[in-house]
Amino acid sequence: MAGTQGMTAARAPWALLGPACLAGAVALLPLGYLAVRSLERGLGYAWDVVTTEGTALLLARSLGLAATVVAACLLMGVSLAWLTVRTALPGVRAWAVLATLPLAVPSYVAAFTWLSAAPGLAGFTGSAIALTLVSFPYVYLPVAAALRGADPAQEEVSRSLGIGPFRTFLRVTLPQLRPAAAGGGLLVALYVLSDFGAVSLMRYDTFTRGIYTSYQASFDRTPAAALSVVLVVLTVALVALETRTRGRAGHARTGAGTARPAAPAALGRWTAPALAWCGAVAAVAVLFPLGTLAYWLSAGSSATWDPAELLDTAGVTFGVAAAGAALTTALALPVGVVAARYRGRAVHLLEQAAYAGHALPGITVALALVFFAVRYANPLYQELPLLVCAYAVLFLPVAVAATRAAVLQSPPVLEDMARSLGRSPLRVLREVTVPLAAPGVAAGAALTFVVCMKELPATLLLRPTGLDTLATRLWTETGVGSYAAAAPYAAALILLAAIPSYLLGRHRP
Repeated sequence: MAGTQGMTAARAPWALLGPACLAGAVALLPLGYLAVRSLERGLGYAWDVVTTEGTALLLARSLGLAATVVAACLLMGVSLAWLTVRTALPGVRAWAVLATLPLAVPSYVAAFTWLSAAPGLAGFTGSAIALTLVSFPYVYLPVAAALRGADPAQEEVSRSLGIGPFRTFLRVTLPQLRPAAAGGGLLVALYVLSDFGAVSLMRYDTFTRGIYTSYQASFDRTPAAALSVVLVVLTVALVALETRTRGRAGHARTGAGTARPAAPAALGRWTAPALAWCGAVAAVAVLFPLGTLAYWLSAGSSATWDPAELLDTAGVTFGVAAAGAALTTALALPVGVVAARYRGRAVHLLEQAAYAGHALPGITVALALVFFAVRYANPLYQELPLLVCAYAVLFLPVAVAATRAAVLQSPPVLEDMARSLGRSPLRVLREVTVPLAAPGVAAGAALTFVVCMKELPATLLLRPTGLDTLATRLWTETGVGSYAAAAPYAAALILLAAIPSYLLGRHRP
């Protein structure tokens, strides 16, 4: 414990702060664009835009949708994590994999499948269902990792004192899961606030749809930029709230192998309800969209689509997403380490800066980068590096949250010992911190790869001429009503994204 306090009280070294500040600057780049655009016609005009009744309605709709989805994801993610990690659930490995596979389903594909089956779901209900079913793994994965890493000794002591399993879970286990659940809930909230595909197909007006409509309706970008600023303020407020919820308690073991694995709890008469719950989630989140796509594939058997073109598009999608995940993980590593090991106003501001771009709609980030490239880096305009940079801005929090959680659970005393032996901060990071946190960092990279592959609006605007990804081809075909022609691209996208999702769910120490 003394080692933990010493680390968190110390000032972060410049060897880590330098790269972390670079990551924060990349994430804050779109804010410079928003500042220029939103104030182009004066502060009074921007204020008039954000204080209208329409803006208040968009705010209420966006917050209501985010709160509903976060609550549902916390319920689903925490319950599934506990069932698959801490209980003797029959077929537990299969259920763990199925709980991660919804990550492979883009929100716009989920919305399309539900809308095609039940048009009456259009609006808030359909948006909430679609976004919940693709977002709950953001809670499930970190909570499951926290349960695997937590020392079960405290729970065993509680049970030995005659406290039942449910009260033990509420009083002992749940507080240990608070950082992981809060981080996952934050990612879900930011994902909902920035989603464009699902709410557009469901015809439910939120900030993202309002911003897109504003961009499309006029050459004046000021109103859309002003609305985007409101999303940034919401992001900062949510990150600050999550930081307070996380608390100051340490969550690391004193060593990698000092704690025994928790003995799986027997479910007894609750086995059937537990299986029914897991089966219901898997049915609506995985089987239903796959079944709908299978229907459209069979219905479009006479449609003409080129298998070679599909394979080429899948290869391009894999390469672009891998580049985005690599850059994002590299930028997130110093931010995650600093956020986990050090405290202070500067560290909190840096962490909040890393989250800033995630709440911005992809179209806003894309236009910001176009603005930057045209004025200051013209050779990058309509080139692949600009698209990869957009992925890093949009999805940096995914990798930061995973890295921070992994570093929090690695023992800081080992880093203190390495420094006492004369190792530099960079050598400590390379030889001690990163190897200990490697599984969590890898999980964050896999998550980032999945979300990069599914990203749509920024890809539409920033892709080089002639470059198509599975997401853009799917959107193009869906936009003209060719659902049967879109189905192969949707199926390939889900299949490709399912590979890292499967590996994440299959990994059980």
